[in-house]
Amino acid sequence: MTTDGHGNAAADRNGALLVVGDVITDVVARHRGPMAAGTDTTAAIRTVPGGAGANVACWAAREGSVEVRLLGRVGAESVAWHERELAACGVRPRLVVDPEAPTGTVICLVDTGEAAERTFLTDSGAALRLEPDDWSDALLDGVSRLHLSGYLLFSERSRALVAVALESARARGVPVSLDPASAGFLKELGVDRFLSLVEGVDVLLPSRDEACLLTGLPDAADAAAKLSRHVPLVVAKQGAAGALIARSGTVSAHVPAVAATPRDTTGAGDAFTGAFLAALLTGAGPEDAAAEGCRAGALAVERVGGRPPAAG
Repeated sequence: MTTDGHGNAAADRNGALLVVGDVITDVVARHRGPMAAGTDTTAAIRTVPGGAGANVACWAAREGSVEVRLLGRVGAESVAWHERELAACGVRPRLVVDPEAPTGTVICLVDTGEAAERTFLTDSGAALRLEPDDWSDALLDGVSRLHLSGYLLFSERSRALVAVALESARARGVPVSLDPASAGFLKELGVDRFLSLVEGVDVLLPSRDEACLLTGLPDAADAAAKLSRHVPLVVAKQGAAGALIARSGTVSAHVPAVAATPRDTTGAGDAFTGAFLAALLTGAGPEDAAAEGCRAGALAVERVGGRPPAAG
């Protein structure tokens, strides 16, 4: 029997979570008030490990009850740092080193006002250069659930990887979840194309904006209900409004948020997703798993960056 990085011999009992997605270097600039165009704006700036896929994996591994693995692609210049940071969070990384592209970088502009809203400037770099040759069916050995970062749908190479991974998971009967990842990129991809690409996914975890964009409906509950006619289980993340659970065209539960004082909302949705998936793997139902997700999201917004504290 193996341990999970926290000294708990639970990994073999529950089966592992495999996350396939982006590993990114985040440059987080926290400023107060509007940006001053053409001159200086004072900010507190930190460089931290990030990426939606990597963040999900770290939050899933946080409690130590699930073995979490991560497949991603990075540049040679930062592979050692990212491996160390992932391992420190209890994740087992399998990082492919890209021979040409550097690690993706995201500049996160965070307004330190009451809502701590953020804006991203994204250079995907190696992250979206994952390709079918990076996949092996053996990656699913001992895996009970596969999670795909929606960012992988936004390049031709990584879309091809998603198709191969989905086919492999279906052949083994491994359920698959996906987070749409970015309303901005979804607009470019197109709703119909997105829905065709996620055919066969068991759980969809959109934000409120993503759910509304994917359905053309202004109300989050209506949007979640409509999406659940395409995907068996939809969990719509609504930030301070909690989460909605929808199945078979109907919203079955509204899970309240946990009160928090936001410092940085970067990665809050990833925290929700990671905790939600870990709870599912340990036997929780969707509503209880969403409650765990809300708790993790509240912890995430009170930290700078998208990761939980490193495992002790």
